[in-house]
Amino acid sequence: MASDDPVATYYRALDEHDYETLRSVLSPSFVQHRPDRSFEGREPFVRFMRDGRPSPETSHELRGRFRPEAAPGENGDAERTVLVRGRVCEDGEPLLRFVDVFTLSAGRIERVETYTR
Repeated sequence: MASDDPVATYYRALDEHDYETLRSVLSPSFVQHRPDRSFEGREPFVRFMRDGRPSPETSHELRGRFRPEAAPGENGDAERTVLVRGRVCEDGEPLLRFVDVFTLSAGRIERVETYTR
């Protein structure tokens, strides 16, 4: 099931441990690259988020979102990019700052490149 706002749904599903909803907004060929590891495929990513997160009780505090305008001639089904800036917090305290660069297609998340500090 594709979502009208897969990026917002992604963060909500992570923070609420709603792994079926998380799975629904990710493409089967989903890829994430981040400084500490990479995931190739939706199922390994969902499994890690469900069973392997070092700090499972974190939340995402989103501080900004940017979506470049579509290039002339692109339609609604075209790949698009969304950038989100925020912090991962535990017990209200920031653990790290991040920028996630999402690639979306057909209402699903195809790829996330995560940059942290």
